[in-house]
Amino acid sequence: MGESVIGIVLTLLIGATSYKGFRDMAYFERYVFDVDKILIDKEYRRLISSGFLHGGWFHLGLNLIALISFSAAVESQLGPGLFTLIFFVSLIGGNLLSLYIHRNHGDYRAVGASGAISGVIFAAIVLFPGGSIGFVILPFEIKNWVFGLAFVLVSILGIKRQADNIGHEAHLGGAIIGLLLTLAIQPSLIQQSPWLIAGILIPTTLFLYLIVRNPAVLMIDNYWGETIRSARNFRPAKRRPSGPSKEEELNKLLDKIRTQGMDSLSSAERKRLEELSN
Repeated sequence: MGESVIGIVLTLLIGATSYKGFRDMAYFERYVFDVDKILIDKEYRRLISSGFLHGGWFHLGLNLIALISFSAAVESQLGPGLFTLIFFVSLIGGNLLSLYIHRNHGDYRAVGASGAISGVIFAAIVLFPGGSIGFVILPFEIKNWVFGLAFVLVSILGIKRQADNIGHEAHLGGAIIGLLLTLAIQPSLIQQSPWLIAGILIPTTLFLYLIVRNPAVLMIDNYWGETIRSARNFRPAKRRPSGPSKEEELNKLLDKIRTQGMDSLSSAERKRLEELSN
């Protein structure tokens, strides 16, 4: 399919700016994704600039290899202008989802072009529904439908567990934006692979609806919105103390989150929620 001119330009630019960030901490701090800087200081440029920084050589290398692997296919089908649009809109979309999920975590910081690259990869998936996903450094390929469904599942579980330093929110947000934008550009693609698209969008939509409706899902292990009695991590006391039980107290806090939102909790209630969920 030839080479991707824009892909090469982006690869060189990301490599150069990331390298500068490795060597210049002041530069890195000025452009890193930082929740408080974005929400309080309104430094919205960080939604884009953070995509041109990376946490280390390994992180940078993986992202650039993925970008090189898929940019030519997408650019050859859509052209340089639309390819560039998908890259940057996916980058912003991924960071916006990350910003929403971590809006109450003022110290949350992140870097990387993963959201943008996820958007490019999912654009390739819907453009070539019968094809396979292959990376330059891997000797094998994975069917598009297998990769797409596995990617969504891993991202959802990663967002839920928050057990690593991977920006699963940016990955998922960028991937879905890339997919939707590609379908908006070429609506006929929906008819080519309706089951693949449904398999990607339905679980993602349900999960996003769940965390918007009940933010406590992201705060309590093994909790997916059911009453706390059936949550595996909760064990009621053997004796019922005077006053409300822990179960009742926790359910009351969860109900308040559902009806009034996470921001309605006082600092004391937030602390108590953490105590009850541990």
